[in-house]
Amino acid sequence: MREYLKFYIDGAWVDPAEGLKTLDVENPATEEVAGKIALGSAADVDRACKAARKAFDSWSQTSREERLEVLGRIMTEYQKRFGDLATAVTEEMGAPANLAQRAQVPIGLGHLGTAIEVLKTFKFEEDRGPTMIVKEPIGVCGFITPWNWPLNQIVCKVAPAIATGCTMVLKPSEVAPFSGHIFAEIMHAAGVPAGVFNLVHGDGPTVGAAISSHPEVDMVSFTGSTRAGIEVAKAAAPTVKRVAQELGGKSPNIVLDDDAFAKGVGRGVATMMTNSGQSCNAPTRMLVPSKRMDEAIAVARETAAGVTVGDPNGNSQLGPVVNKTQFDKIQKLIQAGIDEGATLVIGGVGRPEGLDKGYYVKPTVFANVTNEMTIAKEEIFGPVLSILGYETVEQAIDIGNDTEYGLAAYVQSGDLEKARKVAAKLRAGQVSINGGGGDMMAPFGGYKMSGNGREWGDYAFHEFLETKAMLGYAPKQAAE
Repeated sequence: MREYLKFYIDGAWVDPAEGLKTLDVENPATEEVAGKIALGSAADVDRACKAARKAFDSWSQTSREERLEVLGRIMTEYQKRFGDLATAVTEEMGAPANLAQRAQVPIGLGHLGTAIEVLKTFKFEEDRGPTMIVKEPIGVCGFITPWNWPLNQIVCKVAPAIATGCTMVLKPSEVAPFSGHIFAEIMHAAGVPAGVFNLVHGDGPTVGAAISSHPEVDMVSFTGSTRAGIEVAKAAAPTVKRVAQELGGKSPNIVLDDDAFAKGVGRGVATMMTNSGQSCNAPTRMLVPSKRMDEAIAVARETAAGVTVGDPNGNSQLGPVVNKTQFDKIQKLIQAGIDEGATLVIGGVGRPEGLDKGYYVKPTVFANVTNEMTIAKEEIFGPVLSILGYETVEQAIDIGNDTEYGLAAYVQSGDLEKARKVAAKLRAGQVSINGGGGDMMAPFGGYKMSGNGREWGDYAFHEFLETKAMLGYAPKQAAE
């Protein structure tokens, strides 16, 4: 039983300011309590923000070399706790152990390594004749992160913030807080100066709202649902702080009509099911030529049938979804797909056979879906794929773009040039061609209601910087 009953503020582990209130954290594979955390208050956020403000004066003035040294120490300590982090992720949100070890935890290391490489050569100053353009740290940053890829979303914010000279207050998801707490232990062990990094556990309406609205916070970066992102923006508006958001998605995956069709369909199903479908950029809407719908159904059924579901500490490919709230929502949406007339290819409501405990969802595929159906419009956030038909490539692009979201999109084709032309017309922040991915320098973020701003690589640095123009910095010599 884990007990994380203190917050990390100003370089020390401290008790909650207003007495101990706790929240049980459930293991979604067993439906049993795995630990508890203290719930923070606005007073705890205030302490953390003031500590970050105090630390900003000195941290913002550190040299590139000093920040590189600190990032290197964080990376070393992170590597030491790799196993602890992997165990925590599996326990708190149900990621299969192999996924935690090969993706969930390593991606945090990837962001640290990327920040180090970018920082080595990043230009914080630019001469423009008589004017000097300077990029300066924005100040105190508030981070509100989700449960589905907990370390990815913590480190993709913290690493560039550290690199650019910002200080910060983190609220990890209260649903999956264990890995975030261990990350704070890593920051302490790495000797990050007091106040530069602070952590307060708590829920969105209390701690999240306090961070978003706090006058000492200059920038808030939020990852989560579009609904919650709107509330963050509203809370931030009175203090006119910068708001960066990575929100929901309903990503199209256009499979073109060529010899690579079957491979593209299979790849799309496998990608969709990863992390039990709990990825904001998952390719949830597969678009196939209507004349090849039957072929797509056959390939999708075979691929989904091969996906094993079960104990995340075993050899299963899919663990449970994160909690009962998500499980119930997914079941309701699967039923909506059935009720609205989509063809249920495989899966459906209820737990997979042989699993009577844990929030396990059957890998589910619907075919003959139209873009007006609920399952084609709403973000399901589970292992549920919708296959839609199209008559022409132009119609496929129109259907793909016919969504309020614009986080990601996918194109599958044996003809790279055709795939590139389709990718260019999709309104999304990131488009993957033929399974392309893994570029830690590629900017990540969305169009439309999928958010604003960009994370990852050098693009992330700009989110944490203000631009100052110093006119007359290098005045012309007076004529003799």
